[in-house]
Amino acid sequence: MDRRASVSRKTNETEISVCFDIDGSGNVDISTGIPFFDHMLTAFAIHGFFDLKINAVGDLDVDYHHTIEDIGLVLGQALSKALENKKAIVRFGDFCVPMDEALSRVTIDVSNRPYLVYNFPRDLKVKGKFDAYLVKEFFQAFCVQGALNLHINSYYGENEHHVLESIFKAFGKSLHMATRTNEKISNVLSSKGSL
Repeated sequence: MDRRASVSRKTNETEISVCFDIDGSGNVDISTGIPFFDHMLTAFAIHGFFDLKINAVGDLDVDYHHTIEDIGLVLGQALSKALENKKAIVRFGDFCVPMDEALSRVTIDVSNRPYLVYNFPRDLKVKGKFDAYLVKEFFQAFCVQGALNLHINSYYGENEHHVLESIFKAFGKSLHMATRTNEKISNVLSSKGSL
């Protein structure tokens, strides 16, 4: 079963291409123009054992919002395309990752029912150029286009780098769990017979 997909999208704000292989080994080639975001996407792919290639050019002189959100859109589309009919997948994934003082848990249902719950430490002080709160836009776009029920709970943390890295690692691990196949599942894992 070949579970990989390539998707491209071009607008007046961004030009993005993504190649995503669910059954990869953590090989990455990521260039978004936002080094910290490259680091987060790399953590996601390595810990999810996904092969991921992203090339993004965006209006970073305006801000990072369009690029980050549009990468979520395109990556979600690639996931959906790679999974096709979602036959034989385990469907659910849940993983908790510590990163020094931070702890985050990500729970996924690959259900065709997009919904995001995003709990992030409210008192987190953002330092530097990267706006940690833009990450919610990435996950919102990803879960809608990837048709996921996605719950992200960052329980606590003081350093935004540690909080975000724990989220992205947990996201990779949880998505890896949810997209695994199981020979006991002949069609889709649903009492309705479809997702």
